[in-house]
Amino acid sequence: MRIVIVGAGAVGTHLAKLLSRENMEISLMDEDPTRLGVLDANYDLITKVGNPTSIHDLKDIGVKDCDLFVSVTPHETENMTACLIANQLGAKRTLARIDNYEYLLPENKIFFEGMGLNHLIYPEVLAAQEIVEALKTNWMRYHLKLCEGALELCVVKIREGARIIGQTFMSGFYNHGKYRIVAIKRGSQTIIPKGNDAVQVGDMVYAMCLEENMEFMREEFGKPQREIKNIIFYGATRLAQKAVQQLGDGYNIKIFEADHDECVRISEKVNNALVINIDASDMEALKEEGIQDADAFVAVTNSSEANIFACLAAKRFGVRKTIADVENIDYMPMADGLDIGSVMNKKTMAASYIYQMLLNASVLNVRNLTSADAEIVEFIARENSRITKGKIRDMRLPDESTIGGIVRAGEGLLVNGDTEILPGDQVIVLCKSEMLQKMERFFQ
Repeated sequence: MRIVIVGAGAVGTHLAKLLSRENMEISLMDEDPTRLGVLDANYDLITKVGNPTSIHDLKDIGVKDCDLFVSVTPHETENMTACLIANQLGAKRTLARIDNYEYLLPENKIFFEGMGLNHLIYPEVLAAQEIVEALKTNWMRYHLKLCEGALELCVVKIREGARIIGQTFMSGFYNHGKYRIVAIKRGSQTIIPKGNDAVQVGDMVYAMCLEENMEFMREEFGKPQREIKNIIFYGATRLAQKAVQQLGDGYNIKIFEADHDECVRISEKVNNALVINIDASDMEALKEEGIQDADAFVAVTNSSEANIFACLAAKRFGVRKTIADVENIDYMPMADGLDIGSVMNKKTMAASYIYQMLLNASVLNVRNLTSADAEIVEFIARENSRITKGKIRDMRLPDESTIGGIVRAGEGLLVNGDTEILPGDQVIVLCKSEMLQKMERFFQ
């Protein structure tokens, strides 16, 4: 498969890195040669300095007959123009990064398809959905519905007093079958648990469960569920706008923004929030505006540093749930270590969304868990595939991988060593990124 990516910013770079480990021919183009140098030296891909809307440059990088052309520069018009040109030059499919929600409306899909724009992606909309989900399931750091909600992945920071602390996996403590711990993040290390492993205070635990057992799991993990009513957003960005709009009515929402013009702009876009012109780095101003009464604080400015420190400040004022948009990927492990709450990165979300379109046909979906250096993958078990030839315990699965659950005839089921996977099952796998190709072979 041949993929051409235009734009070596965070989305394009992360996508190129993900794809470089697959058996695909990847070409990456950008106008800035400094963005391409490190990638060219360290990853198996072709790089080229060029203009995304230049017919000559697009021809030169091999757009003709490529399987997918992806344009993810920061400029919507440039992306759409590049895709239209690529389509006319022979690209089989095109995808453009956009920032106009109107283009995503279902009635406009056929219109853009007719123009040669097959897929549109709006990273802020994806991130806004994550924020809304994080606020609704506020006792978790991260929550992901799998296979249309048949199974749930829950990520929880373990504190003192949790029942699961010190319980080894061979002890029988987890034999209730109501949830399955598939990974543990301890410091910078990601652990796929074995029999002698045990959860420790401070661990980030990744667990699979069914919706009806989430309350049982919450109690075992020692996490209280709190009602969120009063929410403060820091930063009048498009992400804040989309999240506030998706939250709808039923909340008391404030948006703090230091720039007066931005306050005016967002106040015209949202009608369910009070926009206040203050700098959230001013502790006295935060106190005057009642941050101590907030149930949740969501920092979504364009500065990763400002978002991290604002969440730390909110924690000092007693805010239980904090969410930080951290666009600098290198800062994400540090943000996790500072215990600021949920950390998200809309660009890696966008790259993972595109990535899942390109995997083997046996793969239904994949989500990159950036903070855990792992992937959650939904496979389909094909007839006569290796995974259907016996019990899971006898499969000799690759190291650093585990099966969390299956969906059979629409019903979610957790697995154990005696589980046998049948043709047609949807299988949820957690594995280290470098193990994905090896896992794919079990399902082909």
